Amino acid sequence: MNSNRPVLSYTPDNDNNNSFNKQTLSGVKRFGDILIQVSLAGDALMIAIGLVLGYLVRYKSGLIPFFGEQAGSNVPPMASYIGVYSVGLSLLLLTFSSLGLYERSIMLRLRRITSIITKGLTIWFFIYIAFSFSLKFEPPISRIFVGISTAFCGVLLFVWRYLLSQIVHSKNIADKLRQRVLFVGWSKEAEKMYWEILKDSSHPYEVVGCIAPTEGTFSKKPPEGLQQFKNHKLISEILENRFVDIIVMSDLEARTESILELASSCEREYVQFKLIPSYFQILISGLHLETISGVPILGVSRLPLDSIWNRMLKRTMDICGALFGIIMSMPIMAFCSALIYLESPGSVIYRQVRSGREGNPFEILKLRSMKLNAEAPGKVGWTQENDPRRLRIGKYLREWNLDELPQFYNVLKGDMSLVGPRPERPELISKFKVEIPHYNARHSAKTGMTGWAQVHGLRGDTDLSERIQYDLYYLENWSIWLDLQIIFMTLFTRKNAY
Repeated sequence: MNSNRPVLSYTPDNDNNNSFNKQTLSGVKRFGDILIQVSLAGDALMIAIGLVLGYLVRYKSGLIPFFGEQAGSNVPPMASYIGVYSVGLSLLLLTFSSLGLYERSIMLRLRRITSIITKGLTIWFFIYIAFSFSLKFEPPISRIFVGISTAFCGVLLFVWRYLLSQIVHSKNIADKLRQRVLFVGWSKEAEKMYWEILKDSSHPYEVVGCIAPTEGTFSKKPPEGLQQFKNHKLISEILENRFVDIIVMSDLEARTESILELASSCEREYVQFKLIPSYFQILISGLHLETISGVPILGVSRLPLDSIWNRMLKRTMDICGALFGIIMSMPIMAFCSALIYLESPGSVIYRQVRSGREGNPFEILKLRSMKLNAEAPGKVGWTQENDPRRLRIGKYLREWNLDELPQFYNVLKGDMSLVGPRPERPELISKFKVEIPHYNARHSAKTGMTGWAQVHGLRGDTDLSERIQYDLYYLENWSIWLDLQIIFMTLFTRKNAY
């Protein structure tokens, strides 16, 4: 622990005479704000340099020929581009800010930072060009200049942020950035959160211990090695001396009055108060607080794909991707179909009823990887390893996902999406929805040709509970960027050949 951080020490043998080592808090929280300001200033400098380099390469290097009115002597001088630079720099910083780049919680997460910079630059590129058309800059903004500047800004920002992350991850600085968390009570959700924080060296939080709820006992035993405070009255001293940044109420069996009193105490001492919604163990990011006749109501109501605009965007990508997939896969499907027919004459397309969005049935299309009539009437199950019903060519079709190619037609028709939870048979769903918690929640979106669970190796006869967790993560965190990532991973992911 860094010497500039407050130390929370506890002797479990004597709760009543418990004492804390108190050390100064001065500058700890301010340090995070200063570091964010440094990162913002560094980003601004890198963007400014990138824009200048973009101008020099476009207009002064002679590497790129001029066209139209800019040919000859009409090349704008650098001084006339000051307004263009200012607009571009301000737009990019605003884009980064709206995407959450300048938040203390991500300062230790280089991958998240890199992702935000990539998204921000992509958005900025199109917005910058749109501004040039709508605001009629004089001189006009060159689209080639914007493209080159985007590339330079990207390289400079990535290098700068990588170097900054090396400094930030040093122990002294990382300790100051991490927010200290104290749990009140203990539950399986708290334990899951604790282990996730413990195993991630880049996590922005640090668990310093747990304290018993007002009743004085833990409903679930905390793990060994985690500092425990069995005397609830100590929480007043902890709050008054600001030993922690966040209090997490994880035991909802405490009295409502006690929870409200703790929340008020945290507010008075400028300590964040959080509540683990233990009654909502599904689609947590969809929890939404609203009022009905002035009464606050908390419930699962909104997910990213509940937005009509997000659904339109996803459908547009599905149509474009399906058309491209059909055109590119036609020669492959023709070749595979011929091999299937030579080994097992008959229909090369296998049709099967599956459940889609909200449980609506549809007929899925696949290249047949098994013998004709391989599935006995009334018997439903998954393909097994070394299944005797499988064709020789079927092994390779399944291993390289080639049997899924006809599903581009399902996507084009609207029965499926390119990416989503994999569709299952209604006969199996009627069993799974009873046996597996939250199973049917995966049907709140269209099923997909590939999905987050599948690219992590969860296909066929694998742990359904784990697969559901991946599907729910996808639904809660959907974005076009996540879809593109899954599609890219699918291209390089082989599945079990059975």
